[in-house]
Amino acid sequence: MKLKSLGLALAMSGLMTAAAGAQITLQTGDHDLVPTGKGWGVPNPGLELEKRKPKPPPPPPPATNGINYHNGPVMLGTINLYYIWYGDWNGNSAVDILTGEAESIGGTPWFNINITYWDKTNKRVSNSVAFKGSTTDDYSHGKSLSDDDVFEVVTDAISSGRLPKDANGIYFVLTSADVDETSGFCSHYCGWHYFGDFARTTLKFSFVGNSDRCPNVCTRLRFRSPNDNIGADGMASVIAHELSEAATDPLLTAWYDKGGQENADKCAFTYGDIYSTPNGAAANVQWGGRDFLIQRNWVNAGGGSCAVGYP
Repeated sequence: MKLKSLGLALAMSGLMTAAAGAQITLQTGDHDLVPTGKGWGVPNPGLELEKRKPKPPPPPPPATNGINYHNGPVMLGTINLYYIWYGDWNGNSAVDILTGEAESIGGTPWFNINITYWDKTNKRVSNSVAFKGSTTDDYSHGKSLSDDDVFEVVTDAISSGRLPKDANGIYFVLTSADVDETSGFCSHYCGWHYFGDFARTTLKFSFVGNSDRCPNVCTRLRFRSPNDNIGADGMASVIAHELSEAATDPLLTAWYDKGGQENADKCAFTYGDIYSTPNGAAANVQWGGRDFLIQRNWVNAGGGSCAVGYP
């Protein structure tokens, strides 16, 4: 199947910044934008029609925390994580590092930030995440993936029975360093999240490329990383970022600001207070006995702010 737009604003050039967005933000304006899942907003296709209708003067906008709710769903209850290790991961410590992250991120002060987001019935995102398993994919779509290929990697894993079909799951396609994503990996983003319909179920999924492919772009690590694997440590930060956005804006219709940025986009590649790890690297959280340097997330309370934990 063909995915929807998935942020095809890539023709706009010269507006990229490495320090904002889901992972590298392409800015298109300062209002009336909707998210793409890739860290930048695009004009709302229905906006021009709405503008043609006569309207009374709008009331003053209510006070917000710097991010707005647009009536779409959030993910409720325990969020189930699935990994698809695409490419060649033999002998790479990333498998243990990133599996450990998935097993321990739920219940942390960092993920607790997401309880400040709710749906139209006032039900809130929980601080509960469960790692439900993983599978491998030996280059089934080659070493150059399109957005549609990424979704097919997910649905192939489900169709073959290697992973279950889970409406409350998020499937992460994690690629080895020799794999490219043609819509802009390392030039416009380091990861993204989206959704697609498969077998009467709306699946949430994410692409996260190996930061070893462009460590100067997709990490803020220099020379050493907390787990002595710069690619994996960079990916850990991107995974947390995309997981948070998928939880609070799974269909790109729930929580984002007027520029189309989702919660983690607003804090991308900022880290707050850091400490030195035993190997001399920088970190700001410890999950499951491992140190990580994880991008901050947007707290939707108290006027709004970037933080590594809540409250």
